[in-house]
Amino acid sequence: MSYKHWTIERDEDDICWLHLDVADSSTNILSSAVIAELSEALNEISQKLPRGIVFVSDKANGFIAGADINEFTRIETNEEAVAMLERGHDIMNKVESMPCITVAMIKGFCLGGGMELSLACTYRIMCDDKSTRVGLPEIKLGIHPGYGGTVRSIQKAGPLAAMNAMLTGRMIQGRAAKAMGLVDDLVPERQLKAAARHFIINKPSPRELGLKDKILNHRLVRPLLASQMKKQVATKASREHYPAPYKLISLWVKYMDNPKRMLEKEIESVASLVTDYTARNLVRVFFLQDALKAQGRKKDFIPQHVHVIGGGVMGGDIAAWCALRGFKTTVQDREPAMLAGTMKRSLTMFQKKFKKDRRSIRESMDRLIPDHKGLGIEHADLVIEAIFEDRDVKQTLYKSIEPRMKEGAILATNTSSIPLEELATCLNNPGRLVGIHFFNPVALMPLVEIVEGSNTDKDVMTQALAFGRQIDKLPLPVKSTPGFLVNRILMPYLLEAVEMVSEGIAPEMIDRAALNFGMPMGPIELADTVGLDVCRSVADILSKTQNVSLPKRISMLVDNKKLGKKTGEGFYKWVKGKPIKDKNASYADVKEVENRLVMRLLNEATACLREKVVENEDLVDAGVIFGTGFAPFRGGPLHHIHAEGAAKLSDRMDKLRKMYGDRFSKDEAWSSLE
Repeated sequence: MSYKHWTIERDEDDICWLHLDVADSSTNILSSAVIAELSEALNEISQKLPRGIVFVSDKANGFIAGADINEFTRIETNEEAVAMLERGHDIMNKVESMPCITVAMIKGFCLGGGMELSLACTYRIMCDDKSTRVGLPEIKLGIHPGYGGTVRSIQKAGPLAAMNAMLTGRMIQGRAAKAMGLVDDLVPERQLKAAARHFIINKPSPRELGLKDKILNHRLVRPLLASQMKKQVATKASREHYPAPYKLISLWVKYMDNPKRMLEKEIESVASLVTDYTARNLVRVFFLQDALKAQGRKKDFIPQHVHVIGGGVMGGDIAAWCALRGFKTTVQDREPAMLAGTMKRSLTMFQKKFKKDRRSIRESMDRLIPDHKGLGIEHADLVIEAIFEDRDVKQTLYKSIEPRMKEGAILATNTSSIPLEELATCLNNPGRLVGIHFFNPVALMPLVEIVEGSNTDKDVMTQALAFGRQIDKLPLPVKSTPGFLVNRILMPYLLEAVEMVSEGIAPEMIDRAALNFGMPMGPIELADTVGLDVCRSVADILSKTQNVSLPKRISMLVDNKKLGKKTGEGFYKWVKGKPIKDKNASYADVKEVENRLVMRLLNEATACLREKVVENEDLVDAGVIFGTGFAPFRGGPLHHIHAEGAAKLSDRMDKLRKMYGDRFSKDEAWSSLE
């Protein structure tokens, strides 16, 4: 019998190689159709039982990416969710109960439902290359594993390792996966088939949990561990906004003594989450991320040499990130001491990224070359300027380097707010100037704004978007206007926070109000982190064209060299990179503080949509989520307006204007949203 997605192949050793190559898709996913065919294929195989079955992917990019997320978006009721999850459980149970050895042969990514399928097999063989990862990332979609993965991962890896993997949703490389017990063997690609055959023929004893894991899994110990897990989760995700991790912990605590019962309860738990507001919006964020990835194609630009001018924190980190992503990178600064600091910070970045992988750390350091005299300019395919925000200083630099740049090279500016048209007036070829605006900290923030000036060549824009993907960032094409998208939307929010500090409201309470809304960091702490000098510079630029005025408090702090985290003091005092906050600070109306902050942000988002700073609503939401960390479970600022009701929030703006003045004047775009 032939199948659309699966192919059955038997060899001379009576081993069945079950190949998955999902039709009309670049990636293997476990859609309902794929699962239904697998069930039929297993029925056919069972009629003449082989010595063993090996699950193989025929896709070059990976084993199985997971379940079909598009199918989750079509679920409307709890009953539909239960039915879908039961189909997933049925196939995993069928794989697990096959009366012959089953092996998952994993190369490339093996995530979510794909990992759950591999856990249902007798053995898992994993390729030892860097591109091969396993993981259970469902928590990032507002759910937890729902095809039996909660039980089987704990049975294989023990409670601490498995719960950590599920609660973080992280992707796990080969050595770690084997050490945890999630996979049974780690071999080079050329030995994968031989290893799979070996496990089927020799049937080695499966790894059993050690005494420590058995004790930690005991019903009397689980509540103690669960308490600590919940505390750790609470530091990053509140139960109110992100219920999935708490439900996962409770599922383990209550039912792990009875795995069959836990599997049943897993279905109930995930079904209750699938249709939840949080999961819906986190799935939306997943698709927004894909939309940003689609803005650039890696093959459109592969520079051989990147040159970064500016060895400060931002420029140095940009250079380090480019080297980390595999590019030969020279970094220039007038002060050799700055370059020494760049190299030191870069080593720290590489060590955090690669952990104990000394070879990757060394190779990254070898690609990063301090270049005090700027000799790399003549050889670079891309020159990134990352000096401080001053138009005249930037233009002086451009005049000196443009004649030295090779033909076809791109000049990119990391300016956070200056329109490219103002910067390009000094260039003989303004078409080669594009904005590539990174966010701080470079290693953690996924977004880069790719800024198109009125003179920017279309080919240059295409290449800049491609470079964003080459360095594993999410490129957002934006129009060259003051502040671009992210800083323009963020600045009124930050300035309103500073205004409230000037009114006598404690910074801690303002930050707490933002956290209550779901922001990852409060605006006062964020301003200190970004740098108050940067905030002042952006606000000054925006004040020329927008309804933005700079609170005196910021100017006073900047004039006194209190710039925030980088100087050890701003609105907060900073010790060892942490702000010192008054835990006893209080304020009567935290909800009003929240409204003042959020409504100014939402209002600016509507203005950016009206002015087409980016192409559509989805890109506004994507930019603000990935550029500021805007509460992901709300799906983005414009999506939040629709969810709450534009008319309701418009009325709230009117009330705030009466109370606090014209800075709460509604943008005309509100009428089109109602």
